Amino acid sequence: MRRVLQIIGLLLTLTVVEAVAQQPLFAEEPIELGSRRELFVDPFLIARLDNVSLKLHEPKLAPPMSEPADNLEYGTVIKDGDIYRLYTREARGSKFDGDKSEVTRYCESRDGIHWTKPTLGLVELDGSKDNNVILHEAPFCHNFSPMLDARPGVPASERFKALAGTVKSMLYAFVSADGIHWRKLSDRPVIQYTSEYAFDSQNVSFWSESEQCYVCYFRHFLDKKLWSVCRTTSNDFMTWTEPTPMKPNFEGEHIYTTLTHPYFRAPHIYIATPTRFHPGRGESTDILFMTARQSSPYDRTFREAFIRPGLDPERWGNRSNYAALNVVPTSPTEMSIYTTPFRRFTLRTDGFASVHAGADPGTFETKLFRFVGDELSINYATSAAGSLRIEIQDDQGKPIDGFSEKESIYIIGDEIDRVVRWKAGSNVRVLEGRPIKLRLSMIESDLFSICFRGSFQTKDSPP
Repeated sequence: MRRVLQIIGLLLTLTVVEAVAQQPLFAEEPIELGSRRELFVDPFLIARLDNVSLKLHEPKLAPPMSEPADNLEYGTVIKDGDIYRLYTREARGSKFDGDKSEVTRYCESRDGIHWTKPTLGLVELDGSKDNNVILHEAPFCHNFSPMLDARPGVPASERFKALAGTVKSMLYAFVSADGIHWRKLSDRPVIQYTSEYAFDSQNVSFWSESEQCYVCYFRHFLDKKLWSVCRTTSNDFMTWTEPTPMKPNFEGEHIYTTLTHPYFRAPHIYIATPTRFHPGRGESTDILFMTARQSSPYDRTFREAFIRPGLDPERWGNRSNYAALNVVPTSPTEMSIYTTPFRRFTLRTDGFASVHAGADPGTFETKLFRFVGDELSINYATSAAGSLRIEIQDDQGKPIDGFSEKESIYIIGDEIDRVVRWKAGSNVRVLEGRPIKLRLSMIESDLFSICFRGSFQTKDSPP
């Protein structure tokens, strides 16, 4: 009898194992990718990396620009159509945050490289209105931080918005039709909290397309020992929620103003370029790279410095390495980051980070997802000896006929926008809405982003 029971138990075990083996390989719900662009700046879409890795890329210092201001501390750069708008604080000998001597200056450019100081005639300074000053009102010039409001249906008179203020004044809201002439939205502060919060640096805000609300990130004192960041949201830019500490700090790490903003080619991904402060190392600073998605915590996949102080000894002190708010496109293949005192760093478009393969072959597999579109476009680069091959698999990890690796066309080169092809062509519409995943075979190559899109879209169409 005991022997019979053992046999029955074994049979039941084998039945369960067989049933499990017949289940789909992926138990999680597919990601609804739609037609949005995905960058490989975090593990969001990554299921498996085999002999490949996520790599943070180093911004390159560009040649010197025309100098629009003495410093870019707490600066903001906005690309508004064909115009680049630069806002920066000039301390003018201020003795404390929000001193009445501070002013906010405005500059313009048509390419993000050559800048002019328009004579605006708005504010009298040192007995003359022949200047580019747009604001001279304490304490708001200390950290006046504008944004271009992307909310659908926003009134033309409020196309630009800004937050400004210090610990004593709290944060006031400003609006503008043209980014030059500003007025307060209210005669009272719109964001006001207790002393554990600090409004002394840039308090950045934006309309979130993915969250359908305004978002503000501002500084606070974490556990009464580390400078860190909080987050609050609003439906109308007037009434804001109770702030949530984001806690992106590692042990002993001070993080100054985060400069969090939507990435212009994938606004559901928030890019942050905070300053990291090292008080025990001569108050030296460097610039980090972080990302976030909606209300999620910051992703700290990359812990190392994004922009180092460099060879110049002057850049190894406090306040020597602040980025301006917003990474902006400066050509179809280039984006720019501006830093103090006034320098420009460049990366290829989407080029913050990549799935990277070295000289030895490796593979990369995505999580299960659904897409909308006719074609798969990738932003990639290979060496002369490198290559990429892309296979589309079903929800059990099996190659789909017509889209297997052996049917894929080798991808060799360096392009911002390359349509992936197989022997039968590039059209993937037959797979639209079906749970799939990608498997890439890589050697000496980088994959920066992917995007499914309609064949009617071109390289110049919105991503």
